[in-house]
Amino acid sequence: MDKLVINGGKSLNGSVTISGAKNAVVAIIPAALLVDGKCIIENVPTIDDVSVITDILSQLGAKIKLINKTTLEIDCTHVDTYCADNSMVRKMRASYYLMGALLGKFNKAVVSMPGGCDFGSRPIDQHLKGFKALGAEITQENGNYSLRADQLVGSHIFFDVVSVGATINVMLAAVKAQGLTIIENAAKEPHIVDVANFLNSMGANIKGAGTDVIKIKGVDFLRGGTYSVIPDYIEAGTYMLMAAGVGGDVIIKNVIPKHLESISAKLIETGANVVEYDDSIRVINSSRLQPCRIKTLPYPGFPTDLQPLAVTLLTTASGTSYVNESVWDNRFQYIDELRRFGANINVDGNTASIEGVSRLEGCQAKAVDLRAGAAMVMAALMAQGQSEITNLKYIDRGYEDLEEKLTNLGADIKRICDFEGSPLNIAN
Repeated sequence: MDKLVINGGKSLNGSVTISGAKNAVVAIIPAALLVDGKCIIENVPTIDDVSVITDILSQLGAKIKLINKTTLEIDCTHVDTYCADNSMVRKMRASYYLMGALLGKFNKAVVSMPGGCDFGSRPIDQHLKGFKALGAEITQENGNYSLRADQLVGSHIFFDVVSVGATINVMLAAVKAQGLTIIENAAKEPHIVDVANFLNSMGANIKGAGTDVIKIKGVDFLRGGTYSVIPDYIEAGTYMLMAAGVGGDVIIKNVIPKHLESISAKLIETGANVVEYDDSIRVINSSRLQPCRIKTLPYPGFPTDLQPLAVTLLTTASGTSYVNESVWDNRFQYIDELRRFGANINVDGNTASIEGVSRLEGCQAKAVDLRAGAAMVMAALMAQGQSEITNLKYIDRGYEDLEEKLTNLGADIKRICDFEGSPLNIAN
């Protein structure tokens, strides 16, 4: 099993360039199924989730080429199957976007239950509600969802809860439906806007993405084209929190500062110095941070994906902090791992109270999900002494070149591999 060996206590200094947004690209790649022609997708991160979703599309009959490290060419013109019922689908949560994309392309889809990180109940009832409103009949059998419609027809859909996945999935299904679809109580995350912009650049008619009302007028045809994925604001927030927690002076490049306002505000509240530029952010900290209160919320609130790193940040603050998780149940499963470093944390329901300690101590810990894995790395960087982090499969799902980027910032981090890794399974 691969592991990261980290010698902590070293400040981070220099600059780091942010990759393309994981949460956008894992929806944009399935969205290419709706396009007749070649899609050139730029600023694609080299992460395991991209490898998985491209493998799934290849199995469906798509022709995929890796033009360079960050650019994919995808041609789904000759995809002739609507069934994605294989083990690859179960490897990632975002594979559920195949439902909306295949349903939009064929008016039918058979897709296995999605996988991904496990941190509590993550139902897809709002996705199914939207598909039914568009005219699809849905059955579930042997771990597969089967969706069928004679013709998808635009409808007025009000989500009971704000759901990023449901918003994107219904948007995919509605792009080529007859008539007008209106989604109310839509999620507003940047990657929703990015998916809408991708589809619009290919000929779709979507308005209102980024607000709580999205209107989609169905079109008959989507053409090929070139599109560049937005920077990953969760990756950017990861390095912002690491810079503040570990200490130092870090410039995070290739970002959209507006996407990071909730993180910047909390870092400033803790005493870190945050400076915004046009497409970069600088985080400076050389002293012990102050405690604060954080509540995760849908965008533009503080992102749930950064909650584990926020808790880690506050483990050495000078007082008691409180972090409330209002988006997902049971997303504090990593707390026991963080306690191995000497963190003093108590969890009551969906709220963690963190009593700051003078310092963390190096230890052996494991990643229990993607963002908690990044939090373990952050804790190891903050800690005195050596740490080992295992279960790296979660981290590799969503962070490109994590150890290389941290090494360039001055961290002492090394991956110990038991065997040679394999590159993306994409034809050149």
